[in-house]
This record gives sequence, C-alpha cells and structure tokens, in this order.
Amino acid sequence: MKKLLVAFAAVAAFSAHAETLTVAATPVPHAEILEFVKPALAKEGVDLKVKVFTDYVQPNVQVAEKRLDANFFQHQPYLDEFNKAKGTNLVSVAGVHLEPLGAYSSKYKTLAELPGGANVVIPNDATNGGRALLLMAKAGLIKLKDSNNILSTVKDITENTKDLKIRELEAATIPRVLTQVDLALINTNYALEAKLDPSKDALYIEGSDSPYVNILVARPDDKDSDAMKKLVAALHSPEVKAFIIEKYKGAVVPAF
Repeated sequence: MKKLLVAFAAVAAFSAHAETLTVAATPVPHAEILEFVKPALAKEGVDLKVKVFTDYVQPNVQVAEKRLDANFFQHQPYLDEFNKAKGTNLVSVAGVHLEPLGAYSSKYKTLAELPGGANVVIPNDATNGGRALLLMAKAGLIKLKDSNNILSTVKDITENTKDLKIRELEAATIPRVLTQVDLALINTNYALEAKLDPSKDALYIEGSDSPYVNILVARPDDKDSDAMKKLVAALHSPEVKAFIIEKYKGAVVPAF
C-alpha cells in the first residue's frame, strides 16, 4: 500500500508540473518520430500528445486557430505557400528530416518504358505539385519554363515529348491509384504508409541535395516556449538520428 501511495504521489506530482504540448502529425514518419521522443520529453516534464492527421491543411489551420500547439508534417516551401494563401503567420521552429519525393509505377520498371500518352498523377497542392514537376523535368520526362521554380504548374511545361497525361490528386490518395496509372509521384510518408520502399521501389527519387526538409511548425508567440525548446532538443538528439537511420533505411534522412 505504501508503494502504491508513493506511485500515486509521483504521478500526481508529474501531472501538476508537466506541461502539455499537443502536436499534429501525419502518421509516417512524423507521428512515429514524435512517439519515439515521448519518454524523453516526459522526463523533462513535457507531456507530448500526438494528434494524427492524414491531410496537409487541417494541421496548419488548427495550429493557427490555437487548437493545437504545433505541427510536424511539412517543408518550408509548402508552409510559405500556405501562409500566403490563407493569411496565416506560422513559422518554422526546426528542421528535422528529409523525405525524398519519388516516382513509382506498378506497371514499369524504368522510366524509359513509359509509353506515349502514359497516365501520370502528381500531388494537387501547389508546392508538392511543383516539386513533382521539377523531379519529372530532372528525370528528362518533361521540360519546364524555369527548372528552378518550385511553384511550377502543368501550364509551365514547355516540352512533353511522350504526351504524358498529367493529373493532379490529393497527395494522400495517390498511393491508392498506383495500380490504375502508369506513373505516380508520391511523398515518402504516404509511400511508407502504402508499404512501398522508396530506396527500392522508386524508379526515380530526389537526391540528398533536396531543399524540402520537413520542419516543426508553430505560432510565432509559442515557438520559443520552454516545452517547444525541449521538443526541438529531443528531435535533434543522437537517439532520434539513429532511430531514423535504422527504421527508415534511407527512405527518411536526418537533416541535423
């Protein structure tokens, strides 16, 4: 009984002093990484609550509306475009990792095998759509007006010798139509959820020089809070680096 009372007292003391930090994340790898750092943060007096989302809009909306403290799912170009389009003022707190965007096919083993008029799907949000087109241009499938414009659209295609039929879909849904199209440009987190191995299954993939580092995002008034600083320290720990390298085998790359 005495031990039980001591245990209850310890829990009560933790609850009284712990600061809750609620962070939105897409399932893989973001939520998995956050779940990994939970125990370390608990020792630091931070009760990390991870709220999983499968879209790229609500995590930002809910942080901006102060329903959540932070989110972890996006890169800087996407955040910049979101802030501009929605009138929000969310900021990057820290870079954590890179998820290379890849081109996948269930029908062909190389890009050279793609037939004329092949059906291609890319993400429909501005930055990931542009990112997909830049990757296609780098792979030699198309040519763009400006090969450095991260907000390129299909209207910026100047050469499409294979007459590829490019359609835009919500990023999360693209893996589901992989077997119905000839080529799909898929974000790594969604590729992993679909049990694809980017290092083996992608016909073409971004290199380690990609600028699309995934970041922890918060409101300006909250980005320097003690709890947020502790979360950043945990995410930048040697343990997290080792976890990312071991678990994702190059499909996700530490950016610190």
